Amino acid sequence: MKNSPINRRCALVWLGVGASLPVLSSCGGSEARAQQSYRVSHSEAEWRRRLSAQEFRVLREAATERPFSSPLDDESRRGTFVCAGCNNRLYSSAHKFDSGTGWPSFWQAIDEGAVAYSTDYNLGYPRREVHCADCGGHLGHVFNDGPRPTGKRHCINGVAMNFRAA
Repeated sequence: MKNSPINRRCALVWLGVGASLPVLSSCGGSEARAQQSYRVSHSEAEWRRRLSAQEFRVLREAATERPFSSPLDDESRRGTFVCAGCNNRLYSSAHKFDSGTGWPSFWQAIDEGAVAYSTDYNLGYPRREVHCADCGGHLGHVFNDGPRPTGKRHCINGVAMNFRAA
């Protein structure tokens, strides 16, 4: 059960046996994701050198930026959103919509292999985490309250991406 996103300690938390919220932060998909190998891979020291402090916190430590803090939330030009960690093409402006949540939102990734998914238990319940398929960087989460045709909302941290105008 070592590689399972829910280990024994997490199961005890879910059952309510003497646990606190800080334990839940270690029960997420990020830990399992860190054990995978990706096309783009660097040591923690190299990631810290390559990324800003905020990019590192979001992409490598699965933090969340403050809502309405990213200029990419208001980005409306035609173009492509790429991973701030490895430049992998993630989302097209054609799939972006204003969700009113304060984070850039998309109803689908640019193509099927651009992003990958895992289960995140950091808030004590399962959420679908989305990360870069090339470097494993945390991007955000996917929710089932988006527009047609998919009904999905990829709620993405703006700091995890860069924008390339068409």
